[in-house]
Amino acid sequence: MIEQTGDSSVREITPELLAQLREAAQPYAEAEGGPHGLDHSERVLHNTLYLGKELGADLHILAPAAILHDIGRSEESASRGAICHARRGAELAVPILEQLGYGQDEIKAICHAIVAHRYRGAVTPQSLEARILFDADKLDSIGAVGIGRAFLFAGQIGARLHNPEADHSRTKSYTLEDSAYREFQVKLCKVKDQMQTELGRKLAQERHVFMQVFFTQLTRETSGLFSETNN
Repeated sequence: MIEQTGDSSVREITPELLAQLREAAQPYAEAEGGPHGLDHSERVLHNTLYLGKELGADLHILAPAAILHDIGRSEESASRGAICHARRGAELAVPILEQLGYGQDEIKAICHAIVAHRYRGAVTPQSLEARILFDADKLDSIGAVGIGRAFLFAGQIGARLHNPEADHSRTKSYTLEDSAYREFQVKLCKVKDQMQTELGRKLAQERHVFMQVFFTQLTRETSGLFSETNN
């Protein structure tokens, strides 16, 4: 339910509305699970609301966009990437938003943010809200959380723990070589340069440094290397 005053442009994000959005997203998230489960959407929501408040964005657009942004994920996974989860998610979001009382202009704004949030997507975020959702989603793909999610996905498909010796330009997604380190090499190390807002770039840089330190240490440990203090 959208709470409104006499001025229809004044809206409030109520706990009831958030609960309804979560309920609508739940079956889609459970169908996908893993690194794109409900906990991911919740973290993206937290990131989105933080960035939105700091940057003066419309939280009434951002909240549903964050909660619903990955509802097309299970179809993309089932199709092995043939279906774009961002586009499919926007399509699935329309009837949900209509049922919750969103107007057509609001639905259009929310769906644009969903369509444009994908890292490898062809749609460039145009609105402030779309740029914020893009950044909020990418922040959850890097840093400590991003590393955890990358290992979670690698475990789902049975990939190796670590493969720094592999030529990752010649390996493919959804294979035994699709390790967390491969994800870092082909995608995560580039995220900081794709951020859409200045605040997002600052936060991404901090998380990027942590990933570099982590994977350097992981390589040392899996290679049997020890620091001089341990010799």
